[in-house]
Amino acid sequence: MRAAVVNTFGGPEAVEVVETERSEPGPSQVRIKVAAAALNPVDAGVRAGFFGGAGKRIGLGWDVAGTVDAAGFATAWSVGDQVVALDPGIVRPLGTHAEYVVVEADAAATAPATVDAVHAATLPLNGLTAVQALDLLELTEGQSLLVTGAAGAVGGFAVQLAAHRGMSVTALARETDAELVRSLGAAHFTSGDAEAGSFDAVLDAAVLGEPALERVRDGGGYVGVRPGGEPAPARGVRTTAVAVTADGTRLAELARLVDEGVLTLRVAETFPLDAAAKAHARLAEGGVRGRLVLVP
Repeated sequence: MRAAVVNTFGGPEAVEVVETERSEPGPSQVRIKVAAAALNPVDAGVRAGFFGGAGKRIGLGWDVAGTVDAAGFATAWSVGDQVVALDPGIVRPLGTHAEYVVVEADAAATAPATVDAVHAATLPLNGLTAVQALDLLELTEGQSLLVTGAAGAVGGFAVQLAAHRGMSVTALARETDAELVRSLGAAHFTSGDAEAGSFDAVLDAAVLGEPALERVRDGGGYVGVRPGGEPAPARGVRTTAVAVTADGTRLAELARLVDEGVLTLRVAETFPLDAAAKAHARLAEGGVRGRLVLVP
């Protein structure tokens, strides 16, 4: 099979598509024939060496949508099942930017029925990050939440999920994205002028740190999306960051919300697997609204 990897760190040009062996699933695993796999900022970080692993071949890609091609005897999946999955990992020989990928069976979920595989591939990483971040905040209906980076992938899902749970959501984004974030369910919009202490909590998808923390009332909550990068607690505000984990059960819930029209899946552009380096170059240019998706 073919797979996108890096053998040396660098810019988009460091991404190579190589021939490699197709792995066999273990008893509790499934092999997925990849129909689509999203490209995320974490992949650019891996490519650039931000997470280490010098001297090793490192695979790229965490998101996948496709068809079960082989299943271990201890799984409930069958060949032909349409699935989505999160396959997290920083330094490993292969990721989901490949023609086939093996994942743990409990990381997979039935794919949304109302969208194609290209759109479905944008759900796992960013959807699970958003819902797991909201879970950490433990907010209840009617409480106020500020979402920074609300027009981005994680932020957009967070806005929709929080609004669906009955929270009062304020979206922080660029003025040009005001219409977009309101369409996602934000009750209020700000481009940065929110008063200090205005919110019960903040989900800091833009990684603003201290400036975002200042917007939270005393005793409120802050959750970031970069583990270890959250600001220190202050004024009784709890601070933490989400370290996303694979969770097929939660992913199935998110897929159902897609089918119910609660969650919107946004695709900016698709690239063939052989053009993985071009996809990385487009990501590096910035300004992408929606995900870039590789299609083997």
